[in-house]
Amino acid sequence: MMDYGMFTDDGNAMVHGIVAGAKHKNLTWPEVYRMLCTISEIDGYGEATDTVVREAVYDALGFESPFYC
Repeated sequence: MMDYGMFTDDGNAMVHGIVAGAKHKNLTWPEVYRMLCTISEIDGYGEATDTVVREAVYDALGFESPFYC
């Protein structure tokens, strides 16, 4: 499993699930970003919208536009 910059293994596993689901469903970046925002509100996962996490997820999904939020 990739390290997405979350503070815990559980956090990385949660984000990995989002990445895997997004690939399977061919989600757009705004859809994925909303999911990261949602989990960032859960106690212990606040860093889900930190720049390092967003960039890791964006790269893992192969998005190429210059803007990713």
